[in-house]
Amino acid sequence: MLVEAVYLKYNYDFRDYTGASQKRRVLVALREMDCATVSELQAKVLHQPEAFSQLLQYLTIPVSEMFRDPEYFAAIRSQVVPHLRTYPSLKIWVAGCSTGEEVYSLAILLHEEGLLERTMLYATDINPVSLDAARRGVFPLDRMRLFTENYQKSGGKRAFSDYYTAAYGGALFERMLVENVTFADHSLATDSVFSETHFVSCRNVMIYFDKPTQRAILGRLVQHLADDGLLYTGHSENYLHAADLIQPCGRTLYRRAAKAGA
Repeated sequence: MLVEAVYLKYNYDFRDYTGASQKRRVLVALREMDCATVSELQAKVLHQPEAFSQLLQYLTIPVSEMFRDPEYFAAIRSQVVPHLRTYPSLKIWVAGCSTGEEVYSLAILLHEEGLLERTMLYATDINPVSLDAARRGVFPLDRMRLFTENYQKSGGKRAFSDYYTAAYGGALFERMLVENVTFADHSLATDSVFSETHFVSCRNVMIYFDKPTQRAILGRLVQHLADDGLLYTGHSENYLHAADLIQPCGRTLYRRAAKAGA
């Protein structure tokens, strides 16, 4: 089976992703990578690392919108930022950062709230092609109108155009936004998590895992949350099955349950 072979060869684990979603992506990969059968695709991926990197583009879904879900960023300003101000230095993790739109959005928000300079921000993803795009920080100019609207709705305090210049055929975002950002290859399913973090944003990533895998990932996440650290998840995710691990303190905002930290 393709996903089993990928796991054994590359330690990227898609075995617990939902079946229907996974099948759709494999079919797209077959078409785009010019393979007639799954067996042909598997052989290609196992013998050509560059083909594996290409496959990851289809097995993972890049999110390509800055300040996506403006109410999420508005809630960070109103609910999370006051809490983060209580720490002299911060570690923040964007898990599943895709091509970097959320990372740059969060960096802009932290900059406007006076927190960016004392924040170490980790941005991770399973897809190396997406990570390269995130590091470059160049986004299509024709998306700037939408990104600007999202930014304004989220409570942005400046002109969005202050943060980018036209370059390299797109909008190049200011390098100061990512001076303290570490971009890294990371699989939530198989890799350990970072040392103590104060805020984790893990949105719309866990929906591709079954509930036992979600619990395992949540268990690792909360173990490494700082005291009173916060976890933000996607609006389509439900963690009633993990009430012993995390407790809600806002819409899709959680903190570690008391007994989970024992």
